[in-house]
Amino acid sequence: MRNRFLSITLVVSLCVLAIPAQAEIVVPESKMKLIKTINGSISPKSVRSSGDGVVSAHNMMYRHSVTVYDAKTFELIKTIPDSVSLQKFGFSKSTSTFKGSPVEGTFSPDGKYLYVSNYAMYGPGYNKEGHDTCSPASGYDNSFVYRINRSNYEIDAIYPVGSVPKVVEATPDNKYVLAANWCSYTVSVISVASQKVVKTIKIGRYPRGIAISNDSKRAYVAEMGGSRIHVINLEDFTVTYIPIGSNPRAIVLSPDNTMMYVTMNLSGKVASWDLVANKAGKSVKTGQAARSLAISSDGSTMFVVNFKSNTMSKVRTRDMKVLETIKACTEPIGVTFDGPTGNTWVACYKGQIKVYSNS
Repeated sequence: MRNRFLSITLVVSLCVLAIPAQAEIVVPESKMKLIKTINGSISPKSVRSSGDGVVSAHNMMYRHSVTVYDAKTFELIKTIPDSVSLQKFGFSKSTSTFKGSPVEGTFSPDGKYLYVSNYAMYGPGYNKEGHDTCSPASGYDNSFVYRINRSNYEIDAIYPVGSVPKVVEATPDNKYVLAANWCSYTVSVISVASQKVVKTIKIGRYPRGIAISNDSKRAYVAEMGGSRIHVINLEDFTVTYIPIGSNPRAIVLSPDNTMMYVTMNLSGKVASWDLVANKAGKSVKTGQAARSLAISSDGSTMFVVNFKSNTMSKVRTRDMKVLETIKACTEPIGVTFDGPTGNTWVACYKGQIKVYSNS
């Protein structure tokens, strides 16, 4: 019996040794632990991991800045003012300095740039700041997406988009950057090669979340004022639809792109959709006003912030089971998973960032 046990142990050990090393940390099902609270002159609407060592926070019109942190030490690397000269970039005759209001951010796949959307612009000629309740007929000012060069963390390009742009995403092939324009009911498609908006796609009431397939052929856009996910073919810009349910907000895809996960703001649920079978999967309630979500590098776990519950939920994707719900902070609004460290960062609207270990 002892020899049989040793043989089994040996086989298991050899199998374990045969598994290739993973670049990203696999998330265990153990409890999350608060390891850092970041304070300062911040009011983050969202946070975003670069996947290569930094995390950015986007601080709206309340602080007029983007702050960038070391993902391992949590130290502040840079505070980037949202002030720009529109004249320098050819978008105004005024010599005035204009301010933005950073909402969301995304890193280019080559790691060279950080793209940031601005809720509104402030300066001469900008007199009608956007609003959360709006339509194209409201006449709110259009805004810009900024490009921040990571070699010096300075704004080196700006792109005119629609009114109240929110989520911004770069395609994995580095061909396009997409911005969801909340009040214009459109998505702007920016060409990286031409440095211009090459397509504006009508979505419907309040486009918000964006996820892009690994092959860069499809963009999934949540129509938060409706009940659909718009699937944009990025080769010919035709659109099809997924009937996900009422009030979808944020979207992530599984690493293999077989599943889509969506927060449903009003119901406080996370819904899943099987992209292979093209049918609805399980859903789970996480709290009141499920807002942003992030997925672990191995695809096993999601992290969902529940704005009105002041909580974050850890959800197992294979059966859509809530593993843990913790009190995060007042009004948690953004969340990102940092693959190299395995940590989860939460943006607290009132002026903090919370960092949690999953080990």
